[in-house]
Amino acid sequence: MRVDRDVTPDYPFSWQARAVIGLMRGALKPVSSLFLRHPLALEAAAGLGALARAVPLALPSHVTVVPARFTECGGEWVRAGQGLDERKAVLYFHGGGYFSCSPRTHRPITWRLSVAARRPVLALDYRQGPAHPLAASLGDALDAYACLLERGHDPADILFAGDSAGGHLTLATLLALRERELPMPGAAICLSPWADLTDSPRRANRWQDPMLPAGRVRWLARRWTSGLNPADPLVSPVNGDFTGCPPLMIVTGSTEVLREEAHRVAVRARRAGVPVRYEEWPRMPHVFPILADVVPEARLAFRHMAEFLAEVAAEGRSPAEEAA
Repeated sequence: MRVDRDVTPDYPFSWQARAVIGLMRGALKPVSSLFLRHPLALEAAAGLGALARAVPLALPSHVTVVPARFTECGGEWVRAGQGLDERKAVLYFHGGGYFSCSPRTHRPITWRLSVAARRPVLALDYRQGPAHPLAASLGDALDAYACLLERGHDPADILFAGDSAGGHLTLATLLALRERELPMPGAAICLSPWADLTDSPRRANRWQDPMLPAGRVRWLARRWTSGLNPADPLVSPVNGDFTGCPPLMIVTGSTEVLREEAHRVAVRARRAGVPVRYEEWPRMPHVFPILADVVPEARLAFRHMAEFLAEVAAEGRSPAEEAA
């Protein structure tokens, strides 16, 4: 097995995926194009997110969720499956453009990731805009990681993971740890990471992406980088120096508007000597693993994540341990 490689999964394109992508293209993308045009829209989305936290969600009987609390924010421990190694943990950063969603909305990912990684998942409810700046989100991520270390977790036994804006936070946290010369986690998984917050236009997949309007992504980036240097690697991780970072898995869809920046991160990390498993899934939309309740291809992605973690573990073992 080899961590550092490109993977183009081959699978039958399911009718479920066709239906969901059609719904995104016909409803979600036009609504996003109209919605993300005024700061009040972000306030409204944040308010709706707070209401959604009170809605009960059905989970499989083998899944448990326990609230967690940190210095400035909260989160939840998600455990699923059998034989979890409690010495290990996944620190998960949910997506949502830094203004919406929560650990609750991303349980379709976090409980399956717990099964794939065979360890508990700590889904962080980090502070978001418009009430808080990017620096607050990064501060919460660093605090949660420090808390895991204080509780006795070995850095090598901690996995970072995140999607979209959470993928951005995953990469920014790695770069912040490197900058501060702090211990790194054992590996990181980024699902459709938003890695470039500069004002450069996104032309690739502008029309093919069934979910994200390129112009609205650019508008949102301008909002969150106001008063900052957008080229700073902690703001746009695509510009970062990944020397010394742990193995990365980057998953993206072939038609999504963020695909190019995800690939640029993979190339840049490899140039810095980091093993990267870069997966580009044909026709899949932005953060498609969250659709695992209905889309077969999304469920398959978690098998690939488990395979990546097995490869990382194998490469970290000596030949004698591997033989045993």
